Amino acid sequence: MKNKCFSWLMFALLAMGSSAAWSTSAEDNYKNFCWQCHGMAGNGMGVNVQDMSVQPRDHTSAKAMGGRSDADLFKVIKQGGLAIDKSVLMPPWGDSLSDEEIRDLVKYLRKLCKCG
Repeated sequence: MKNKCFSWLMFALLAMGSSAAWSTSAEDNYKNFCWQCHGMAGNGMGVNVQDMSVQPRDHTSAKAMGGRSDADLFKVIKQGGLAIDKSVLMPPWGDSLSDEEIRDLVKYLRKLCKCG
């Protein structure tokens, strides 16, 4: 019986550890989904800028970001630019990111702009 309990405990601990290993930080999600357009520094100067008709938002600008509510940022990340009457070039990430990951990304954006 002790061995069986020990085995279940070890399994549970390993499962918890492996799920933590799969979790991704907001900064990692930013690097995975946003940097191509918004740049690694978040300044709107990503590698795709030269091919875009609209300049991506500078996430480091308190002036540019301060005018957007957290709800607007959540919506644009989840549903794309058209959801808030912005560029069609901003894709929806709702199929790739969970609501929790999007909320964490909004908090990360607020850190970048030092406006929240």
